[in-house]
Amino acid sequence: MLPVAILCGGLATRLRPLTDQVPKSLVKVANRPFIFHQLELLKIQGVERVVLCAGHLGQQIKAMVCDGRNFGLAVDYSFDGEELLGTAGAINRALGLLGERFFVLNGDSYLRCSYPLVQSSYESCGRLGLMTVLRNENQWDRSNVIFRNGEVIEYDKAHHRPEMAHIDFGLCVLSSAVFSTVRGAVTCDLAEVFKTLAAQRQLAGLEVAERFYEIGSRAGLRDTESFLLRHAVTA
Repeated sequence: MLPVAILCGGLATRLRPLTDQVPKSLVKVANRPFIFHQLELLKIQGVERVVLCAGHLGQQIKAMVCDGRNFGLAVDYSFDGEELLGTAGAINRALGLLGERFFVLNGDSYLRCSYPLVQSSYESCGRLGLMTVLRNENQWDRSNVIFRNGEVIEYDKAHHRPEMAHIDFGLCVLSSAVFSTVRGAVTCDLAEVFKTLAAQRQLAGLEVAERFYEIGSRAGLRDTESFLLRHAVTA
């Protein structure tokens, strides 16, 4: 399996005051730090290597997760430094640990889908990237994707259009070549990279059926905790 980069460097302002003293990844969900649930799910999916792209209070994550052996994983760390780099900038900094191809997982997402299927779909698509998408119809959050025939035709988080029935699920596979345009940038958001890839017809899509769970908002945190109390897995 390809390595997984987990984006866990944000400020998590929507969860304050829960995140005043701890990073979002360590917020307790179903009685355990959220990242523990993520790592256990990745192990069950067959993942072996994880790179945590950390920023705000990231040393706390390293102190809890260490080298990942307690989860049956090899975990490395890439830190933003004094200035937050944005999601694309953080991945760009971690490329030396990730290699030529890798998964990218949102740090606040718990995603039950087949990671081997996502990887095989990427390997056969012939594009620089593949995004998992969910037919959302603005149900869980505002839809931001036009998806047709296995391709992300348009991606835009800032400007919603009625044709956007799908949403970015929170898991993708990317080639390191994607980041040649952001090298040296201090701050760069992955949303802009996706938007450009879609415009260049270099972003394949794979539709998943089951909803995502996330802790990026209070409502999402409540839903995710309720779900994990009933369905949490243990590697």
